Amino acid sequence: MEKEIKKNIETYYNDKLKLFGATAKGVDWNGDQSQFLRFEQLSKVISKQSDFSILDFGCGFGSFVDFLNHNQYEDFKYIGYDISSEMLEEGRNKYNGNNIEFTDDIVGIGGLDYTIASGIFNVKLETKNNDWMAYIKSTLNAINDLSSKGFSFNLLTSYSDKEFMKDYLFYAEPTYFFNYCKEHFSRNVALLHDYDLYEFTILVRK
Repeated sequence: MEKEIKKNIETYYNDKLKLFGATAKGVDWNGDQSQFLRFEQLSKVISKQSDFSILDFGCGFGSFVDFLNHNQYEDFKYIGYDISSEMLEEGRNKYNGNNIEFTDDIVGIGGLDYTIASGIFNVKLETKNNDWMAYIKSTLNAINDLSSKGFSFNLLTSYSDKEFMKDYLFYAEPTYFFNYCKEHFSRNVALLHDYDLYEFTILVRK
């Protein structure tokens, strides 16, 4: 099931990239402003301004690098992981440097300080909710194992306006994932649901 889910997601995002190019819409966001607002929430898990390593899980073409540079983060090691080879190629063409790497080999990634995951749990397409929940939990367990200091992720909220909710998207109950992370990953968990988007962010600090 997980292999089928990943294949469907890869096709979905490759189509977006072909349609919109290396832009926010190319990774299925409305625009740069909302994308950077998401990055602002996710980055709150990082405890210092320099000298850290971070995995961008589901990186697209690596826009989080722009956010880090724009906000004066320094001496960081960035690894972008994605299942879309086309996204990764865009990332390699757009960014270069000894501290920046893009890969589709999750097994080859060593333990890093932090992981962020932005938007990777939103587009379920035809997947049933129970199967999608299992996929989310499996992915969070993998992310936890890869992160020595903490990780953060976001999900669309079940508190979204009903008239705007779409069948192919997954809307999560915020307190469920807060409790799940408290019970399985760390005592130090934060739920952010105050930044005026139809989503929430979870921070897990170890």
